[in-house]
Amino acid sequence: MKRTYHLKPTELKREWVVVDASGQTLGRLASEIARVLRGKHRPSFSPHIECGDFVVVINADKVKLTGSKPSTKLYYHHTTYIGGIKACTAGDMLKKHPDRLITFAVSGMLPKTKLSRKVLKNLKVYAGSEHPHAGQKPVPMAARTAK
Repeated sequence: MKRTYHLKPTELKREWVVVDASGQTLGRLASEIARVLRGKHRPSFSPHIECGDFVVVINADKVKLTGSKPSTKLYYHHTTYIGGIKACTAGDMLKKHPDRLITFAVSGMLPKTKLSRKVLKNLKVYAGSEHPHAGQKPVPMAARTAK
C-alpha cells in the first residue's frame, strides 16, 4: 500500500506569478488567484503548509463587475467607535481602492484559518500596470475562465 506524500517546507520551491486584471470578471479572477495562492495547482499540494506561489495583480482598476453589482453590492467596515459602521458600494471601492476590492474577493475564497491569513500576505495588488517586483522575474499567468 502506498503512503500519501506530504511536502516539507524545506522542499518548497515557490514562484512569482503576474496577473493582468484588465477586462477580467472579478469573481472568476479571484477564484483563480486563490487557487494559485493556496498551491492547489501543484501536484505536491499539502493542505497544512503554505505551498502556493506569490501573485502580483496589475491593472486592478480595470477589473469588470457584472450586473448591478457596482451599485448594489456593499462592503462594510467598522471604525471601532459606537455607531461607526460604514458601507461602501463596489463601484465606489473600484474607483477609490481597487486593490482592496480584489483583496476582499480573494480573501473570501480562502478558508478562514491562520494559514490563509499567512497565504494572503503573498498577494500583491496594484491599480496601475507598474509593480516593484520585477527583480523576482514573475511569469505571466493567463487567467482562465471557468466553463
